[in-house]
Amino acid sequence: MLDLSKVKMVVTDMDGTLLNDWGEVSPEFFRLFAKFKQHNIHFVAASGRQYFSMLEKLNAIKDDITIVAENGGMTNHNGKLISTSTISNVQINRIIDTLRKTPEVYVVLCGKKNAYIETTDKKFIKIFKEYYTRFEQVKDLKSIKDDEIFKVATFHFESSLTHIYPHVHHLEGANLVKISGENWLDISSPTTNKGEAIKHLQKLLNIRKEETMAFGDYNNDIEMLEQASFSYAMENACEEVKKVAHFKTKSNNDNGVEFILDKLIKAKELH
Repeated sequence: MLDLSKVKMVVTDMDGTLLNDWGEVSPEFFRLFAKFKQHNIHFVAASGRQYFSMLEKLNAIKDDITIVAENGGMTNHNGKLISTSTISNVQINRIIDTLRKTPEVYVVLCGKKNAYIETTDKKFIKIFKEYYTRFEQVKDLKSIKDDEIFKVATFHFESSLTHIYPHVHHLEGANLVKISGENWLDISSPTTNKGEAIKHLQKLLNIRKEETMAFGDYNNDIEMLEQASFSYAMENACEEVKKVAHFKTKSNNDNGVEFILDKLIKAKELH
């Protein structure tokens, strides 16, 4: 019998997981979150999104949660920055050089202050703005010197797996190359991932893997799911995530996270 009353920390990805396909957090989530404190449950949002974009979605509860942004590049706990993981200038230049030879790929430099793009393509910028609320258009991405860069995000309108990954997989080893969505692929330092950020937080809060619940849908969630005994793949998750997760829940559009959180609160109330 699954004992949900043990859970002390809930970690969830945003896109395709906590957010529906229209980028919304449901009112049901906020209703359930209101009960977290009385049951001593800490909530963590972990995403490939920019910190400011996550803040916009979770503004009402921002001082009571942990936000892991940029796939683990930046962790903000109860409103305070507790860790960052950056990528070196040498690797940034190497990655940009590779991507400039890759057709129809859009490149985003993800920094602490801003996200940076060279493109002026309106169709891409409209999509990009959903994930990056603070950004700057620059002539040359290599010219950015006064910001900490967490990752290089790339986008292709058809498929990141088919049209970006074959061009960048040789960068693996010196970097972590992760397909983070149907159209997105992220490149970061080898130690930058959501799992490392969660491991750091577990140590800080003295919460064990056996007391952690996590939800995800794409490859950039795998290390995070491995840090939780109560790991759930969304119904809409990719196959790799379904193989790693111990359990499954409904899709992001059917409130799959809330469906399990409701069971969690009930288990805590019975305990």
